[in-house]
Amino acid sequence: MAAAPPRRRRRSRALLFTMLVAALVTGLLLQPRAHRAEAAPTTFAHPGVTVSRAQLDFARSKVDAGAQPWKGAFDQMTASKYADLNRTPKPRATVECGSYSNPNYGCTDEREDAIAAYTDALAWYITRDDRYAKKSIQLMDAWSAVIKEHTNSNAPLQTGWAGSSWPKAAEIIKYTYTGSWANSGRFATMLRDVYLPKVIGGSNSNGNWELSMMEAAVGISVFLEDRTSYDKAMAKFRTRTAAYVYLASDGDLPKTVPSQNLDTRDKIVNYWQGQSTFVTGLTQETCRDLTHTGYGISAISHVAETSRIQGQDLYGTDVGERLRQALGFQSKYQLGTAVPGWLCGGSLTLGLGPVTEVGYNALHNRLGIAMTNTQALTEQNRPAGSNNLFVAWETLTHGDNPS
Repeated sequence: MAAAPPRRRRRSRALLFTMLVAALVTGLLLQPRAHRAEAAPTTFAHPGVTVSRAQLDFARSKVDAGAQPWKGAFDQMTASKYADLNRTPKPRATVECGSYSNPNYGCTDEREDAIAAYTDALAWYITRDDRYAKKSIQLMDAWSAVIKEHTNSNAPLQTGWAGSSWPKAAEIIKYTYTGSWANSGRFATMLRDVYLPKVIGGSNSNGNWELSMMEAAVGISVFLEDRTSYDKAMAKFRTRTAAYVYLASDGDLPKTVPSQNLDTRDKIVNYWQGQSTFVTGLTQETCRDLTHTGYGISAISHVAETSRIQGQDLYGTDVGERLRQALGFQSKYQLGTAVPGWLCGGSLTLGLGPVTEVGYNALHNRLGIAMTNTQALTEQNRPAGSNNLFVAWETLTHGDNPS
């Protein structure tokens, strides 16, 4: 009989442990989604990289009705070299890209074939002309049959740029084309084995690098339905976005990416291109030039849009506020406002690029936020074309699109 009490105690301890585990799990499950470590949806939405089926349907209806600016944007797209049905893909096993694409062994070919695949996918969706879908598939198949690696100093950025366009094309074709795509599995393998490993680790270079790389990683993760990679990329994206666009609420100095060890004011100022006065909307690359700044802003908007489509709306978080302020600040000077002496020594290198439509549509049209400068620049630049790197046809896909 003396053995009975220990058994009861063991049973009691086991029951208590089970209850504690259950409580812990329940607590985790009940946490607000925005505060949980994972960001990926339980079920991915397709097509769901930067543009949704509802957005595609809206654009198609406007083009069919001959409405502007969508019809003009569509005509611009189909008249471009990227929609050429006679295009010959130029894949290679090794794409070698040095600084500023010198050397350029396949860099331009890869980026432009990827944009062409996306362009043809959009053209297919709007026209339902099979020739465009088949051309998009031909381009994707040509590269998935050949490419093995990216090399040289610009390899991470190059992989990010091309890797941002490929999944946008693949999502539309795989989930809307009524014909067959026999090699879609091989294309997925290419994204998983050649592209994702190159971008998922991020970069400590200028912020536009890591933002573009995370755009690619997020888009690829959606196509692959890879929740682990999606979560990892989104976490890096949130950290980098906070370190790329300054808000007064950040304090006296901009936020930093821990791995960069920017632990003194001098290091931060140097990384911010020598700019020592920090104001809301300034970016880490504003004083470099607005072109590279535009790359970063565009990637932020693309990831935010993909996240929204996948069920987690980042526009209502600091991501949206940083995007809004960055767009407004850069647009003001792109429109011709005189540059004050405290900003970049009184001189800015302009050239923001066709990067405002996605963020403007989400923040102004969908959320109702006044964005006077961004609106003026967006409307002035319509129809927005391509930057020939990873941005294409966003007046068509996102211009005043309520979906």
